[in-house]
Amino acid sequence: MSTGIRPPHLRWAPIALVFLGGGAGAASREGLTLLIPNLGEVPVAIPIINVVGAFLLGYLYEAVTRMGSEPTGKNLKLLLGTGFCGGFTTYSSLATDTAVLFRDGLPGAALIYAFGTVLVGACATWAGIAVASGINARGPGRRDNGGQEAGS
Repeated sequence: MSTGIRPPHLRWAPIALVFLGGGAGAASREGLTLLIPNLGEVPVAIPIINVVGAFLLGYLYEAVTRMGSEPTGKNLKLLLGTGFCGGFTTYSSLATDTAVLFRDGLPGAALIYAFGTVLVGACATWAGIAVASGINARGPGRRDNGGQEAGS
């Protein structure tokens, strides 16, 4: 028996949020790749973008998770998480750049490039979660150790 309610992935509004966020994320990535110069033969724009995107995803995960299942939280996940960060980050370009570094006879740079980006990205995700947790802990209505409301 069908209730007539379509799942979110089949509704136009959630699809539009992902589309808009993804377009903005991809455009931002392209703009940054044009602005950030290579470091010698090593392209650094993609690792920087992926690390920033990992931080944003960690921050967003923590901040939006606290909103629960509110429509605003769900919409932010779609617009900023799936959409913007999905369009902004690009591990396929990281893999391609790594392969080019290997091809060009720079295996050390290729390994540092690939593994360094993933490791620093994991740390950036953790940092994003920690920053959002810290901000949430000091939010309105919370009390600090002196009994004063945070922000007063």
